[in-house]
Amino acid sequence: MKYLPLIWAGLWRKRTRTVFTLLSVMTAFLLFGMLQGVNSAFTQSVRSANINRLYVASKFSMIEPLPLAMLQRIEQVPGVTGATYGVWFGGYYRERKNFLLSYPVDVRRYFDMFPEMQISKETLETLATTRTGAVIGVELAKKYDWKVGDEITIPSGIWTKADGSREWTFDIVGIFNDTGDSSRSNSLFFNYAYFDEARTITPGTVAWFIVRIADPAQSVKIAEAIDATFANSPQETQTQNEKEYAQAYFKQFGDINLIVSAIIGAVFFALLFLTGNAMMQSVRERIPEIAIMKTLGLSDLGVVGLLTAEALILCLGAAAIGMTLAYFMFGLIKSMVYAAGMPGDVILMGFGCATILAIVTILPPAWRAKQLSIVDGLRKR
Repeated sequence: MKYLPLIWAGLWRKRTRTVFTLLSVMTAFLLFGMLQGVNSAFTQSVRSANINRLYVASKFSMIEPLPLAMLQRIEQVPGVTGATYGVWFGGYYRERKNFLLSYPVDVRRYFDMFPEMQISKETLETLATTRTGAVIGVELAKKYDWKVGDEITIPSGIWTKADGSREWTFDIVGIFNDTGDSSRSNSLFFNYAYFDEARTITPGTVAWFIVRIADPAQSVKIAEAIDATFANSPQETQTQNEKEYAQAYFKQFGDINLIVSAIIGAVFFALLFLTGNAMMQSVRERIPEIAIMKTLGLSDLGVVGLLTAEALILCLGAAAIGMTLAYFMFGLIKSMVYAAGMPGDVILMGFGCATILAIVTILPPAWRAKQLSIVDGLRKR
């Protein structure tokens, strides 16, 4: 602690340079927190995939409709213990920017397929027997302050009703939770029968089937058997496990991991030179002062320790500010990426990168200061 005033004085020796370096590092870690937070949220969705489930979609496109009649043939494939289906609804609330993850499904089959979606039997029965019934995830309920008993109108960007309207009315009969997948906690599910009766195009079709299998070790064999069932037909399929399907879905928006890594890599590469130059200039200006400190008895390792402490305080302090801002800003967009909040591993990764940045940028000038002789240092006065 006795060296803290000395460290602090060295850090603020050139206030303008320190402030601009601080702002640069802070901005870099704000960007890091936001981008890596989004990337990590998508990655966690893929990691939480269940190995007991397969997804069956059109071989040609994820949005190509498949006949509902295919369900019976899928259920007859050896190794399949259950199947359900769903459709993209493309709903939004009031404005198109308020996109909703909304799906018409066979509610009994669907919630049986996903036991991690916590919903009471009474609520499920009410949903199944209420034509316009819908259930919503806890995060969606919080976002729009919806509650059981509310009647809501959700326009669809895809589906038109027989009366020409794109507005669909639902009665909220329950709220469910899903601790395993935050995207489902931001979702709305309603009865496929209500949807199929009212839509004007492609009735009797679905977007995908979800299949439960008895033995995950046989997933490849079962997937091949399902695809073989519909080979050389107008509705050829591509069957993937849940993890592969999630990856394919996210890749519709591009290779998010590659994009994020490229941006963060470029930012930190530039930051490395900026911070390194500031550190070297700071040490170079203090060569005589360092020589005097050595004259007063400060060891070579002591000099390295003081300079390293300065770099760590600067980088970790700026990173803390940047990551804090990113944490609060991520809270504003978390519903857009269907995350419960910024993953903790992103924060730890941020402080780890800040520590590495500090050490890498201070080592060259600190090593030079360590090698400095007192006589050479005093000559520069």
